[in-house]
Amino acid sequence: MNLVRLLDFTGVGVFAVSGALAAGARRLDLIGVIVIATVTAVGGGTLRDLLMNRTVFWFADPAYLIAIFVAAALTMVYVRFRHPPLRQLEIADALGLAMFSISGARIAQNAGLADLIVVVIAVITGTFGGVVRDVLCNEIPMILRRGKMYASTVIIGASFYVLAPRLGVQSDVAGLAGMALIAALRLAAIVWNLKLPVFDLERHRRAP
Repeated sequence: MNLVRLLDFTGVGVFAVSGALAAGARRLDLIGVIVIATVTAVGGGTLRDLLMNRTVFWFADPAYLIAIFVAAALTMVYVRFRHPPLRQLEIADALGLAMFSISGARIAQNAGLADLIVVVIAVITGTFGGVVRDVLCNEIPMILRRGKMYASTVIIGASFYVLAPRLGVQSDVAGLAGMALIAALRLAAIVWNLKLPVFDLERHRRAP
């Protein structure tokens, strides 16, 4: 199993966990949990493949769906015996964000796309599933929450992945380092409530 495929499987599994936890927080039934887990796990990769005119990854290999269903089922069993703190949803999302974003970046890079487009594809791959999850769960999407360090962490990590090989870093090492950077920045933002500056037009209008 190559690194891209491994990251894809791990990413969909972790995102399925975050989707199942989000569905549980909304007290959805079994079908609701499966639906939210699935769209969370495949949303970003599906949009990536459609934009790149590729065969959608889970069409080509239904094993991804099996991994999603297993991850969602294990999550439901786990929470019956141990109630996870709400922060676990954010942690699971952060790990999925890191893995799936770099997976998307590698796919875009292997397709010969320009570096800027590689970073854009990484953002789409990592964030779109969470956007769909949050919309279906009637939440403001994480990527749009005021001041949240979310897509910005992907931009930083994916940019590092693109630029590091020019400094002599091996591609696989750059991928793992980019993934670690995204996860570390997102987890730091969760733990210490780090935020981006907010553009407040009304405040500027009130200023003398």
